[in-house]
Amino acid sequence: MRIDLHCHSTASDGTDTPAELVRNASAAGLDVVALTDHDTTRGYAEAVAALPRGLTLVTGAELSCRIDGISMHMLAYLFDPEEPALLAERELVRDDRVPRARGMVARLNELGVPVTWEQVARIAGEGSVGRPHVATALVELGVVPTVSDAFTEDWLADGGRAWVAKHETDPFEAIRLVKGAGGVTVFAHPGARKRGRTVPESVIAELAAAGLDGIEVDHMDHDADTRARLRALAAELGLLVTGSSDYHGSRKTCALGEYTTDPEVYGEITRRATGAFPVPGTGGA
Repeated sequence: MRIDLHCHSTASDGTDTPAELVRNASAAGLDVVALTDHDTTRGYAEAVAALPRGLTLVTGAELSCRIDGISMHMLAYLFDPEEPALLAERELVRDDRVPRARGMVARLNELGVPVTWEQVARIAGEGSVGRPHVATALVELGVVPTVSDAFTEDWLADGGRAWVAKHETDPFEAIRLVKGAGGVTVFAHPGARKRGRTVPESVIAELAAAGLDGIEVDHMDHDADTRARLRALAAELGLLVTGSSDYHGSRKTCALGEYTTDPEVYGEITRRATGAFPVPGTGGA
């Protein structure tokens, strides 16, 4: 059983539509795929309508969080998408994305980069605009060779020359809200140092005590030593261990199913969730 619990569509910053994502997941031999767009559930209906027979969809979101000045992402699975408190917080984060992206365009212009808001908006399309869309604009202009190369201190990394802050949820509040909506929480790529500062293990321990369910260990941004350290930390703290591709379509090099989650861990996630249930495919549209 092959399970990928972290994927993005055009509802946020992926390049596959939700329908294309589930079809590609099936073609890649996955049995279970999670749709975890940034701070939005807007892709759910299209993904469910197109879900191929033999593929199960886990609904979720990747929530933007910040603690002690450090940006972090919280994967939330199988929560009630209409629960008012969590919905209001997601909308607050999502609504701040547009002025933030406009601010990054302005800073890039000050640095002599001729990027425009119209270019970024075109790239984002109907998706929730974010840094990867600005990064893609930099690639189009030949400023950087790849999207990943835009996430440096020279450009869009936290604290970088063109970085602009946005509203982000306190992770302890995120855990409380997701739990209140019947969901399960997993700290996404906690050891991804190339993205910037990472949350100390002492804080991960505090998050575990506050109800964090798991940490994403097997991920393209974690080397072997980091994966071993995080696996040991998860065992010490009683946290679930997941593995995921963090698929973004053609925007990143990772492939669907590049890293996967153990079926027993997936089973525990579904047992803990009360807000929603995995959706089995019936043939799709």
